[in-house]
Amino acid sequence: MITSKMKYLMSSVTVLSLLIFALLNTGCTEEEIDTTPPGKVTNVEAEALNGGARLTFELPSDNDILFVKATYTNSLGNEVFKVSSRFKNAIEIDGFNDTEPHTVSLTVIDQHNNESESVEIVVTPLQSFIYLVQESIKMQPDLGGVKIEWENPLEKTVFVYVYYTDSEKENERILSSNNAMESFVIRGMDSVYYDFDVMIEDFNGNKTERAFVGKLKPLFEEKIDKAQWTLVDALSVDGNAWEGATVNFWDDVIDTKESPADNSYFIINRDNNGGILNYPLDIVIDFNKQIVLNRFVVWQRAYWYVDGNNGVSETPYYYQNENMRSFDLYASNDKQEWLLLGKFDIGDPKDEDGNIPAEKIQEAIDGHEFELDNTSDPFRYLKFSITSSYGSETNVYGSELTLFGLDNVNN
Repeated sequence: MITSKMKYLMSSVTVLSLLIFALLNTGCTEEEIDTTPPGKVTNVEAEALNGGARLTFELPSDNDILFVKATYTNSLGNEVFKVSSRFKNAIEIDGFNDTEPHTVSLTVIDQHNNESESVEIVVTPLQSFIYLVQESIKMQPDLGGVKIEWENPLEKTVFVYVYYTDSEKENERILSSNNAMESFVIRGMDSVYYDFDVMIEDFNGNKTERAFVGKLKPLFEEKIDKAQWTLVDALSVDGNAWEGATVNFWDDVIDTKESPADNSYFIINRDNNGGILNYPLDIVIDFNKQIVLNRFVVWQRAYWYVDGNNGVSETPYYYQNENMRSFDLYASNDKQEWLLLGKFDIGDPKDEDGNIPAEKIQEAIDGHEFELDNTSDPFRYLKFSITSSYGSETNVYGSELTLFGLDNVNN
């Protein structure tokens, strides 16, 4: 027998079921996917560019446009695409390494991923900018290498492959830039004749043919002999504290971590310099001759005393508080007028836990090498101007300085 209470419950369940069904149906109606394609672009025009083209168009009046896509096949046979947002009416395409006609398809995409009818246009690009770069390349001998320059008026990323071959083997260097005017110096060459070839590649992988530039002989480069170097005390900080001495900076002895017997570093202590490390801390060297400088190497202090283990730390002191970090170099012939040769920074490779990568330890062991942007004119006096350490307010250390260029050029 069905009671009134049971009837009420059955009625409630029925109503609830109908409500859920209605809500579900309403939800489906509200979430129905819009499948109506947007309108297509109109008034499409193309402006030929070096290695590409600039396409302009008028957008349709649809309110839900997301972007316009240009699809085409580049010179490597790959289908690629470029897009522009609904706020723009132009797309720049690239990746062409020829001057042949190419078909580009323009499609409008809306917020529901619907695609419009495609509109095709044929573009014929101008000669690729990689050939413009290649044609502009100039090379000339430099100390221990060659200087290479080029123009890149479109400021597109290029990769310049430089091949140089002597009587024994071929070497390769890859240079990259997107600067309108670029200049690099390739070092580490002997003073013998090399054949130089270049090849240019763009970001898409298009390449020029390898082209012969010329036969060049790098200028002779030598290590500057330190036998005549002296300290200009009146213009220098005091680096003579405990076992340290300023002149140790050029004694051709590189400090190591294994033994305190090296003792080959300077120690600039604040108590010997007015009670404060007042940067910059200048070390002025008189070569007693004129030199030409194009690169140099500096070494940090490596040894650090600890209790136990015979007083020798298990790890070198590289990149730690009291070592020098950054410095400027100045040149002079009269100790009055100084020409800035460059600003340099060894950098801090420590992670948040203070760990140093093995390759950075090896770099410190080998010495930190720096190149000048341009080979210097002849000069007699060098000011090594320390601008920071790794944090100490008490001491600053440095082990060795070695210069490369042309020695004794006034004789």
